[in-house]
Amino acid sequence: MVLLLAAATAAQERPAAPAGQLAALSGSFQQLSRKVHASVVKVMAVGYRQLEPEEGEEPGVAARQQSSGSGVVIDAAGYIVTNAHVVIGAQRVQVTLPGAAEAAVGQRRAAAGRIVRAELVGLDLETDVALLKVSERDLPALKLADSDEVEQGQIVLAFGSPMGLDNSMTMGVVSAPARQLKPDDPMVYIQTDAPINPGNSGGPLVDTSGNVVGINTLILTQSGGSEGIGFAVPSNIVSNVVEHLRRSGRVVRGEIGVVAQTITPALASGWRLRQEWGVVIGDVEPGGEGEKVGLLVGDVVLTLNGKPMENARQFNVNVYRPAIGETITLGVLRGQSKLQVAVKVTERHDEASTFAELASREENLIPEFGAFAVDFSGPLRAQFGPARRDKGGVLVAARHADGPLLEDSFKAGDVIYAVNRAPVRSVAEMRALIRKMKPGEGVAVQVERAGKLRFISFELP
Repeated sequence: MVLLLAAATAAQERPAAPAGQLAALSGSFQQLSRKVHASVVKVMAVGYRQLEPEEGEEPGVAARQQSSGSGVVIDAAGYIVTNAHVVIGAQRVQVTLPGAAEAAVGQRRAAAGRIVRAELVGLDLETDVALLKVSERDLPALKLADSDEVEQGQIVLAFGSPMGLDNSMTMGVVSAPARQLKPDDPMVYIQTDAPINPGNSGGPLVDTSGNVVGINTLILTQSGGSEGIGFAVPSNIVSNVVEHLRRSGRVVRGEIGVVAQTITPALASGWRLRQEWGVVIGDVEPGGEGEKVGLLVGDVVLTLNGKPMENARQFNVNVYRPAIGETITLGVLRGQSKLQVAVKVTERHDEASTFAELASREENLIPEFGAFAVDFSGPLRAQFGPARRDKGGVLVAARHADGPLLEDSFKAGDVIYAVNRAPVRSVAEMRALIRKMKPGEGVAVQVERAGKLRFISFELP
C-alpha cells in the first residue's frame, strides 16, 4: 500500500517538470523570433521580366510585372539579400523595414513598417541570389552561418511573408543538407520541411541560434502550396555571391573549357572503368584551355589541386572558386596511365538571355521595335565571343510583350548593326535615327542572329 501511494504521488508530481521545460522552450522560440524578425523585410518590385518558355510562343519576351518576396538584412550598413527572381527586371524596388511590436488589447501586433527605396546592387541568376542596398544605417543584421555544418534532422525556422502575410515564421527540420535537383547540377540546396510558400522567397532559413543557414528560394509542389519540400540556397554560397556582387555587381565564374560528367555504374561498365564513381570529361571545347593542355574526352579526373573529385557538381564548384587566370592541377587517369595536368582558369561566358536584367524601361525600351536594347560594347561584347562586326552594335536583351506585331520579330540575343544602312553604335544613336522617321515609313534593320547576318524589315508604327 505504501508503495502504491508513493507511485501515485510521483505520477501526480511528474508533469510539473515537463511543463516547465516546455515553457522554457516556448520562451526560447519567442526570443529567437523577436531577434530574427527585426532583420527580415518585405520586398516589392515593379518592372519587366522575361517570360518563361511555357508562358509564350517565343523566348526572350518581356512583360510588365509586380512581384513581392522577402529579404534579410545581412549588414548594418543597409545590405539586404533576397532572391534574384523577386527583383529581376525591376525598375523600382521598395522594402518594408519591420516596425516594433506594440501592445494591443490582450495581444501583440506589429506596428506598420517603414517603406524605403532600395538600390539593386546586383543579382546572380544561377544561384537565384540578389543584393539590395538601402540608405538606412544601423539596421539589425543577421549573421551568415557556416552551411557546411548543417546536418540532417537539425531544427530550422523559415521567416518571411508567405502569401503576403507579413512577419510569419514556420518551423521544421533539415530534410537533406546538400540536395541536387539534377545529377550534374552545380547548384545544391538545403532541403527542409519547414513550410515555405510563395512570398517566402528571399527570406532567411535560420538555425536555433538565429543565424542564417540559407535563403528560401523554391518549393516542389503539386498543389501550389507547401507540401513539406522546400529549398534554400546554402549560406556559404550566399556569402560567396554577395562578396562578388559587392565588389563588381556581378558574379565571375571560372571554367577550363571542358564538360564534366558524373560517372555512373552504367557508364563505368560501358567504358570498362575501374571505379563506378567520380568525374569523366564528356567534352573538350575547341580552342579552350582544356584542349590547349591536351585534355581528352574520356579522361577521368581523380583530383583537383590534390582534392579527390567525387562528382561533376563538386568538380564545377571547385573550378568556379579560383581567381581568373589562376592555374589549377588535375590528377587524370587516361587508360592505365596517371597524369598531372596544369590548366589555366578563364572566365565563363553566359548566354544573351541572362542579360535581360540589364534593361530598364526608361533607358532601354525601344517601343517602335518592341524590344529592350543595350549597348553592345565593353565587357558585354567580350562575353559573347566573336561577332560579325568589330565595333558598335546594339544588343536586344529582351522582347517587349506589348510591342508591335512583326512578321519577323526581334529576339533576345540579336545584335543590331544598322538601321536603313546607317551604322548603329549605341542605343542613343538608334533612338536618334528612329526620331527622324515618320509613322508608316519602311525600316530595314540589319541584325546578327546566331552568327548569321539578316534583315528585319517592317513599317514604323
